[in-house]
Amino acid sequence: MSTDRSAEPAAAEETEATAVPPTSAAAEDSAGQVPADGDTPAPQPATHGETGGGAGEAAHAEAGNAEAAPGEAGDGEAGDGAAAGEAGAEDAGAAKPAADEAGADDAGAAKPAADEAGADDAGTTKPAADEAGAEDAGAAEPAAGDAAPGLSEAQAELAAQKIERERIARRKAEREAPVEAGAKLSGKAADLLAAVRAVESGAKPPSVYFDEAPAAPRKAAPAPPPPPRARAAQAPAAAPAAADTEAVRAVLARGGAPEALAAPAAAALGEDAAGRLLENPWLLLSVPAVRPTQADGFARALLGPEAGPGDERRTGALVGWLLVQAGLKGHTALEAPVLKSALAQYGVPDPDEALEAAIGDGSVLVFNEPLGPPAAEDEEPPVRVLVGLEGAAMAEESLADALARIASTFDAPADWEKAATGPGAELIRAVAGHGLVTHTGGEAARVEPLALLAAAREFGLRVCLAAHVPPAGGVTVAGLLSGAEGPGRDADGQFALDLLVVLDAPQLDVDTAVALVESVPDGARLVLSGDPGVLGSAGAGRVFADLLAARTCPQVVSRVPDPGPLGELVSGVGIGELNQVDAPGKEVVIVPVRDAGEAVHRTVQLVAESVPRAFGIPADSVQVITPGHGGPAGTRALNAALKERLNPGPGRFGGFDPGDRVVYVPSPGRALPARVVSADAEGLRLERAGAPVVVPKELVESQVRHGWAVTAHQAVGARWPAVVVVLPGDAAQALSRDWVYTAFGRAERHLSVVHGVDQALPRAVAEVPPKPRTTRLTGLLTALATAGEQPE
Repeated sequence: MSTDRSAEPAAAEETEATAVPPTSAAAEDSAGQVPADGDTPAPQPATHGETGGGAGEAAHAEAGNAEAAPGEAGDGEAGDGAAAGEAGAEDAGAAKPAADEAGADDAGAAKPAADEAGADDAGTTKPAADEAGAEDAGAAEPAAGDAAPGLSEAQAELAAQKIERERIARRKAEREAPVEAGAKLSGKAADLLAAVRAVESGAKPPSVYFDEAPAAPRKAAPAPPPPPRARAAQAPAAAPAAADTEAVRAVLARGGAPEALAAPAAAALGEDAAGRLLENPWLLLSVPAVRPTQADGFARALLGPEAGPGDERRTGALVGWLLVQAGLKGHTALEAPVLKSALAQYGVPDPDEALEAAIGDGSVLVFNEPLGPPAAEDEEPPVRVLVGLEGAAMAEESLADALARIASTFDAPADWEKAATGPGAELIRAVAGHGLVTHTGGEAARVEPLALLAAAREFGLRVCLAAHVPPAGGVTVAGLLSGAEGPGRDADGQFALDLLVVLDAPQLDVDTAVALVESVPDGARLVLSGDPGVLGSAGAGRVFADLLAARTCPQVVSRVPDPGPLGELVSGVGIGELNQVDAPGKEVVIVPVRDAGEAVHRTVQLVAESVPRAFGIPADSVQVITPGHGGPAGTRALNAALKERLNPGPGRFGGFDPGDRVVYVPSPGRALPARVVSADAEGLRLERAGAPVVVPKELVESQVRHGWAVTAHQAVGARWPAVVVVLPGDAAQALSRDWVYTAFGRAERHLSVVHGVDQALPRAVAEVPPKPRTTRLTGLLTALATAGEQPE
């Protein structure tokens, strides 16, 4: 690879290859913090006495550089059950709402929830605001025009999501026995207003939970579940009645809270919202972006001295809120000790009692997960105690049941030996005899699922290929679920197919996966394929990794290597090694920089001049990837500089001009590349994959952002002829092995690394593995497989 210290790093006159990374010192940004979507340092844990922080606190935390786009997993990466001290370190741990930033912050990187993917833009995943939380974990999706008549695409998806949740709830009620894995046991106004405005304007809510890394994925809102079986699409949930909103507004006024919270509070609390809020002021935590310190201030204004730190109403609301924040980081449950530590951080005098009360009143579920066989015959097996919310628990259990159903109902093994030749032979043999198969490999390994699909078509099977980003000859997962793409559904509401192959499987969160898998009919085959080394989903869960860990179905590991110097470099990163590679064709170029200002300058030069001239790749085919949205070299700063050079204009359409390259986020966790065409009374008109898209003017600020530069979570699943990865000095803490692997792996022909982090890059590759997420799916799958093997 080459190290270029000249003005044009990609030009032919570049110096000889050197090892990665060069030893040039990187001057750190004045902020000295990771800008990854969450540049704001985490606030210290607040005790009850500190509640009701001022507007300055909210403004700083919410509008800080840590910003998340709707539905992206933070580029920083979803946190896991972090140490207790981290769990409650920041109040503002909420991830930004889906409408947050059009290009999610980076559905999963190193920064805490507020970071990207989901939370502040780490995104998040996204998360939920994730991650789309985030700027959107780059999922591709059908144009808005494909949605049901009369409904926007986002509204149709939200309606479908509501239906799926109701179905899961009915399923739980119908169960005759308890779940085997566990049992359910019987601020101030200015501060709040700053938080609300931060959300509405696209800034991200502060607080980061359960994460050590500087960027956490924000929770990406669940991907669109399938429509109701054999029924017409339902309309989205009706907005709260005007009278209900006014009643809530009156209660908020009594507590000194801003009126802007009335509508979201009424929607979140449902029937008799005003009465419930009067009875328990801490239910204000149900509103996105409201933090415990702010809810405490509101409660004191309504209840006076009665609002103590140990109030059962407060502790119950905090338990639920902390689990929601954990979900935004990618967890589907938390270990009980972690949750207790977080409660202690918020001044709860007796965390054990608070947790027991929440379990006893049924607001949360508790699970005892076996950790292995007992040490002795007369001893109980060791277990870890997990606590989770009902929605996540039911989704994970439903997913485990659906996967087991597909594996067990397939009873028609076939002889496909004549087709098992060349690439994909091993995969073809596995799928011929099994209903559920996993397939792992890098970008080059995608040739194997394609060979499988070709063979299945020859045998007369109805097949479908789906991916996070539209694959050649396939559909998007989002389009398949919404019905806008794919084979359609039969009379039972299931996909009319015999074989479904899903690429980019690591991007499946629990909600998306359960909607997808439950739609696969009995007797059909399902293949989940992906690269386990890339960043995880913007939403909660680690579906693909959990399925691999459970080992309950055949696993095919591709032996097809990614070719050339880029393939060699990325493969090394995947095993924790940043190797020097021989790149005679300048496939990999290192561009040392001293500070963020120089990083921006060199990036613009690479995109606009050097790469197009040296490789014949147009500027529109060069993608810039950076750890976060905020900071002097984040996506905002880079996009501003790139727009000025590539498509200057006054930004007459809400900051956009015709020809601008943008990222469109119609729903959390999905960032779709598009281009601005025009604007009129209906909204901003975009061109997306050859199809027109109209974004209503009131949603432009939250759903559209410039797209010359994106985060790795937004980029995952897609590839470009040339990629420029920007690593300013203040991004060192946001780097991890999976982030580097994902970013470097987006390049097809050429990769330029604008390098300002010095030894932090090789250190991240060697020493910073992906953050684990606390989930239950592996244990559930193992238990079902074990039960199925036992004689009746």
